[in-house]
This record gives sequence, structure tokens and C-alpha cells, in this order.
Amino acid sequence: MSESQRKPDPEHILRRLEWTVIRRLDGLLHGDYRTLFRGFGLDLADLREYQYQDDVRHIDWNVTARLQTPYVREYNEDREVTAWFLLDLSPSVDFGSHQVRKRAVSMEFVTVLARVLTRHGNRVGALLYGDTVDTVIPARSGRRHVLHLLHRMLSRPDRTQSGETDLKHLLQTAFQVMQRRSVVFVVSDFISAPGWAQPLAHIAQRHEVVAVRLYDPLEMEMPDLGLVVIQDSETGEQLFVDTHDRGFRKRFTAAAERRETALRSAFREAGVDALELSTDDELVDAIMRFADLRKRRSQLAAGGGLPQHLGMNA
Repeated sequence: MSESQRKPDPEHILRRLEWTVIRRLDGLLHGDYRTLFRGFGLDLADLREYQYQDDVRHIDWNVTARLQTPYVREYNEDREVTAWFLLDLSPSVDFGSHQVRKRAVSMEFVTVLARVLTRHGNRVGALLYGDTVDTVIPARSGRRHVLHLLHRMLSRPDRTQSGETDLKHLLQTAFQVMQRRSVVFVVSDFISAPGWAQPLAHIAQRHEVVAVRLYDPLEMEMPDLGLVVIQDSETGEQLFVDTHDRGFRKRFTAAAERRETALRSAFREAGVDALELSTDDELVDAIMRFADLRKRRSQLAAGGGLPQHLGMNA
């Protein structure tokens, strides 16, 4: 294996993503990325009576019902956005049933969003977690900063196993680091020790939070592969199983469905939106699907029809 193969070039990766992903998103979103950051940077300034030509989406229906007169909300917009990426880089994200691993999906998503934000003068920062929070990258702007973040993600040593992932530690540390109100992307497969839901809800009280959930289709349903060895990527524990056993495959699928239900319930109770990113997803399609859902819900929320943090999954 050559040196260039062993050490991917951040500049090459960023240029590829700028050409293949960001240019497509520019065209599809017409350069307006505010739909991805619904509700951020908008402070309620005042309520006033509805006037002709006001945007009906800004009507506050609760106040209108109480006063029997249409009232609209007025906002002050803070155009500068600070975004933080809380990155779970524990061994479980190295899994991928085909050619793409969850870590690669995470890297491309973070790079695209960071570049989209910084090229408009916004700042991005990151916390990197392996088996503890070992790296804090302060929030800064500019293309060079995105390259620095990408380099730090690429240059981490391979870890075949570690202790059990504890996202609670990552979230509690992040809450102490992030002082200014920000957009927060928690990028993880959420394979973790329990106890992270309450710290996630705590962060959501101060910041706008998006849970970016990474997964591989093989984690949802086990195909008939015959006799295989399954290894826990975090503890290294191995188990010899017969996937030809239909009963085993049904139990596997049932356990995955219970895990999915619990995970979505935790996101909903924490009041955060969720973006599902699969290893077989097209990144542009996933981001556009998410943007469309957030746009529709933002329009409803602007009219007072929905609470701001109603749970939603893309």
C-alpha cells in the first residue's frame, strides 16, 4: 500500500465534496441553507396586530385565539451561526457491511456541513470522542479551518477495541465547552451505555440540536450468511452464530426494532430532530430529505401550529 493510500489527503477530499455534493446542494436549495437551521438565530422581538401583506405563517394562533384579533410575531435575526460537531469516533463507527463504513459517512457529512457554514462567515468547532473526549477544536471560520478539522478526523489511529462507549461523558463535556447558543450536531451511531438522553435534553434547552444517527443496514436485519463469527467492535468479544437459523434472525430483527423504538423515543423526549444516515445512503438525498421535513415543520411552527421541539425523524 502506497503512502498516499495510507494517508488520505484532506485537500483532495474537500475538493471532491465541494464538486460532487456542495455544488448539487447549492442548486437544489438555491443557495439558501437556512432550512437546515430552523429556528436558530431568531429571537422573538415583539407581537403586533396583523396587517395587510404580512406573512400569514408568522401569525401566532394562540395569541390570536385569546384576543380574538390576528397577531403576528416579529423577530430579530442573528445572521452569524456557530455550529458544533460532537463526534463519536469510537470503534463501533468503523463498522460497514460493504465498502462504506459509518466513520466515512460521518466524515463526509461533517466536512460538507462545516464547509457550507464557514464559507458564509459562520464558525464551526468540534469535540472528538474515542473512549473519552480527547480533542476539542475551537470554533473558527474559513476553509483552512475545515481542512484542519478534516485532518484531525483522518489522522486518528485505528482502534480495534476499547471500553464501552459512554455518550453521556461527551455530552456533559460539550455542555461545559459550548457557552454561546449554537447549532449542535451530535454525530454518532448511539451504541452507548445508557444515561445519555438526559444530558442531550439538557443541551437542547440551550442550543438547537440535531442528532445525526449513523447506521448500517446489516445492523437492522441479519441475512442468511451461514456460520459466522460476530465480534463486538468495542469490547472485542466474539460470538459464533448460525445465521441460517431462522429463529435467530427473527430474534435479531426484533431486538433491532426495540432498539430503534427506544432510540427514537429518546430523541423525541429530548426535544431534538434526528437525521438518519445509512452507509448505503446518498449524502445529498439524505440532506435534502431532512431539509424538506424541517422546512415544512418550520412553516407550521411559524404559524403557532406546532411546538418548536416536536420530535421528528428524517
